[in-house]
Amino acid sequence: MSDVTFKSTTVTLRYFIELSYNGKAYHGWQNQPNAISVQQVLEHALITLLRAPIKIMGAGRTDAGVHASQMFAHFDMEDPFDIDTLIFKINWFLPHDIAIHRIFEVRDKAHARFHALSRTYKYRISNTKNVFTHDFAYKIHLPLDLDKMNEACKILLQYKDFQCFSKSNTDVKTYYCDIKEAAWVLQDTELTFTITADRFLRNMVRAIVGTMVNIGLGKLEVAQLHDIIKSKSRGEAGFSVPAQGLYLTDIQYPDTIFNAI
Repeated sequence: MSDVTFKSTTVTLRYFIELSYNGKAYHGWQNQPNAISVQQVLEHALITLLRAPIKIMGAGRTDAGVHASQMFAHFDMEDPFDIDTLIFKINWFLPHDIAIHRIFEVRDKAHARFHALSRTYKYRISNTKNVFTHDFAYKIHLPLDLDKMNEACKILLQYKDFQCFSKSNTDVKTYYCDIKEAAWVLQDTELTFTITADRFLRNMVRAIVGTMVNIGLGKLEVAQLHDIIKSKSRGEAGFSVPAQGLYLTDIQYPDTIFNAI
């Protein structure tokens, strides 16, 4: 009798998760050896409910205390499951500060981090004491010059190398980022900074905002931003604003990663 080789018929499917979280209680998105993270809590919930060794990959690595109104992650699963039932169960299982909005199948090579075309962050600054936004905005009681801060935004769009805004001793291969949008808007008693780019460096947005605040307070001239960026030195840029005012709000992907329905 001739030897016959049987091939496994098991098919591994890849799923994207769309979620949001209040980052106050977490040491960022990524798993940490001695601190709780959003990734850790979400993985634990999936492992418990799906009874499988789930590993998830997020679209980014938000720092401790940073929030996300839209975050994506992916995971692989061999055994079939009902998506609607899982969403209901996992939202019941997760703590109040993490919410799952969608779980959907994507192409098997789709990657939550590497296939993202752009990411958008917002930073909120309140110029009045507000008990309802204390944990979700940075309070600055001094007046800020919005026009000068928006002039500085135009300068950001002229550059690609943002090493001056990166946290020191990072393992990145390049400090190049393509900033597509940067602007400040005042609404009532709150200033909101919106920035969109293909990628961001560690601490980049908080360092940019801190530098912009110094410009808005008159501690720096708008034109000095050119010298700061060209210096490639973190010490030349402004302070890092607190994490509680920062939100990851939008991630865009190419249509090609999604399975046809």
